[in-house]
Amino acid sequence: MGAHMKTTIEIADDLLARAKALCRRERTTLRAVVEDGLRQVLKRASGKTKRVTPVVFRKGGLSRDFADAPWSAVRDEIYRDRR
Repeated sequence: MGAHMKTTIEIADDLLARAKALCRRERTTLRAVVEDGLRQVLKRASGKTKRVTPVVFRKGGLSRDFADAPWSAVRDEIYRDRR
């Protein structure tokens, strides 16, 4: 366990009430919830995001009709029935 520092923060009443309710449900402390939230925000801000694997439905990529087509042609086909 690392060093700890006491601090005072102002939190909106409704947010604090919801956080305290969460603490009761999960049997944890407000300190743990706040620390977890700060860790998540700092991780997201540092650019360390989870890599997303692209979804591929069939091997081979685009159909022959669109293999060399510009994106505008692919987009037009996607939205063809929505016009």
